Amino acid sequence: MHTQWESLANTHILGIAPYEPGKPIEETEREYGVHDAIKLASNENPLAPSERVQRAIAAQLAHLNRYPDGSGFYLRQALAKKHGFTHDQIVLGNGSNELIELAVRTFLKPGDEAIVPHPSFVVYPMIVQAAGGIRVMVMLREHRLDLEAMARAITPMTKMVFVANPNNPTATIVTADEVEAFMARVPERTIVIFDEAYIEFAMGPDFPDALNYIRQGRKVIVLRTFSKAASLAGLRVGYGIADADAISLMNRIRQPFNVNSLAQAAGLAALEDDNHVLECVRMIEAGRHFLYDEFKALGIRYVPSRANFILVDVGRSASDIYQRLLKEGVIVRPMTPFGMESALRVTVGTPQENGRLVKALKTVLGKAPA
Repeated sequence: MHTQWESLANTHILGIAPYEPGKPIEETEREYGVHDAIKLASNENPLAPSERVQRAIAAQLAHLNRYPDGSGFYLRQALAKKHGFTHDQIVLGNGSNELIELAVRTFLKPGDEAIVPHPSFVVYPMIVQAAGGIRVMVMLREHRLDLEAMARAITPMTKMVFVANPNNPTATIVTADEVEAFMARVPERTIVIFDEAYIEFAMGPDFPDALNYIRQGRKVIVLRTFSKAASLAGLRVGYGIADADAISLMNRIRQPFNVNSLAQAAGLAALEDDNHVLECVRMIEAGRHFLYDEFKALGIRYVPSRANFILVDVGRSASDIYQRLLKEGVIVRPMTPFGMESALRVTVGTPQENGRLVKALKTVLGKAPA
């Protein structure tokens, strides 16, 4: 039965389930009566922003009575210099989430198709549906984006294709060779969005250079973020790189002042702080291998990761294990909403947090020493 408000809403949004963020630490502690809970549910960076970034934020505090720079001029200039583009090829967003929405609202008309890998970032199908687009879901193959199947799914109605690389929630990548073969089959009229939120953790000789397709004049939008490796998830600042004409169109519907002044100052400082990113990447790499060894010892299967999180199969109800871990003060993400009934997504934390996770898993799986 529809409520009065639902009868007034756009019908194509009624089937959208609201996004469910990871459970907050404070709520878990209050609800379960635990202390010092750790959150390994939202793929956040376990390290605080660097001192350089914190100083840059502090310097802005006295100026919060003023609106931020509506065009993000200095941050766009710095990003353009870093990546070898011009500032009019950069658009800033309130995290890459907003940029996904900007791209869809700019280019996708009601009835247009968008190819969405599944399981992947839940925001893609949500925003496509909200815009009245048709979601063409293409299942992963062995936990990886099936670019071959995605290419076959392209029709004359396909306006947009989403390529999450690395993919969330599986932490897998598609390689340079695979992307090259895929792009050779994508028609001129179709926009490919490469979402590279976790790129810093994934780099290697096999990782594709998606920015090069923009230089070649292809209809490609590359999304990056400061949320992960730069430790700025709480400030919400991401950016998109594309042809200047595409960016100009996205700017027509971008809200003024969409990236706040603290986020812009932090982003600028973060770009000058490669050491922080390097420290984070090294810590995550070491943490992944520690957890691999522990999972093997526990008889838990996992998908080898190229991001700062790992998809694990606990071999029983993920919802049940998730609830039991909460009682141990450890918050992870059950993959039940993706149809993976025995899978959890676990963020790689600090060495101490990783140790807490393993100890809690041993307890809830009944493998702790007597």
